[in-house]
Amino acid sequence: MTEEITYTGPRRILSGIQASGALHLGNYLGALKRFVALQEQGAPCFLFVADLHAITVWQDPAVLTAQTREIAAAYLASGLDPARSVIFPQSAVRAHAELAWIFNCVARLGWLDRMTQFKEKSGKHKERSSVGLYTYPVLQAADILVYKATEVPTGEDQKQHLELTRDIAAKFNNDFGAPGFFPQPEPLIQGPAPRVMSLRDGAAKMSKSDPSDQSRINLMDDADAIAAKVKKARTDPEPLPETLEGLDARPEAKNLVAIYAALADLSREQVLAQFAGQGFGAFKPKLAELAVESLAPITAEMRRLMAAPDEIDRVLKDGAERAAAIADPVVEETKRIVGFWRG
Repeated sequence: MTEEITYTGPRRILSGIQASGALHLGNYLGALKRFVALQEQGAPCFLFVADLHAITVWQDPAVLTAQTREIAAAYLASGLDPARSVIFPQSAVRAHAELAWIFNCVARLGWLDRMTQFKEKSGKHKERSSVGLYTYPVLQAADILVYKATEVPTGEDQKQHLELTRDIAAKFNNDFGAPGFFPQPEPLIQGPAPRVMSLRDGAAKMSKSDPSDQSRINLMDDADAIAAKVKKARTDPEPLPETLEGLDARPEAKNLVAIYAALADLSREQVLAQFAGQGFGAFKPKLAELAVESLAPITAEMRRLMAAPDEIDRVLKDGAERAAAIADPVVEETKRIVGFWRG
């Protein structure tokens, strides 16, 4: 049995945020803040706006353009530096879609049939869903492997898709006799990722698709809106406990403590040590104050950038050119390996 040849190329980290709906606190704590931390550690980050993924469900074209700029503005306002991190729109780098077709011919139907997110998003109307919604995990694999990314910041809901990416990479390398050509990207875990839940239901993830705006804190909310949403957040009548175990059967309380901890860069134990025995009448104003303090500078900078679309567009154009300079040669070499005529 021949020994597997491992990928020996440079370290690269890739992630993206879908261009659909307003960004919220969960996006900031679970993605943006973590991207900035990676950048500050000197990691080579490729961060894109996932507009190709967004159109798996209908998007108003004018709104899609605005949302692409808004996500780019959030990247920049959160502290990402386009001189150190490559920030770009997915659709501006044609290599993503081109490699996705090749991978559509490598991936197996049985692999996609096991993807739980399609089942959740299509619900009872699978036949009415777009083909893109079914195959978008293959596009995700292309997003990652077109840069030969070695690490992907991964939440619980994306682990299955990263496994699919690894399967596609391994099968391509094996089928075409190209050992070590595509890497086996690893999930990147940066400590305990905060899973931010809805302010109206502690058992549901905070989501931009939730019909209730009261369920989330949007990054474009002003101080008054943030304070009002925290004040109205669902809780229970009990005071905060002294230990984490005391939060186990209290999802809303657990969520608010986790949000405070993530914003303050504290552990949940430290938050409970500070507020144990106090009711939400005392805790919520402190949380609202912290949320406003943390998000206000980001909101202000996002609004400034959204009023200067040319500034955002310059960043996106430069990022797309830098991304394509990496991705295009990978696709060219992939075509050669597959046997496409190159002239």
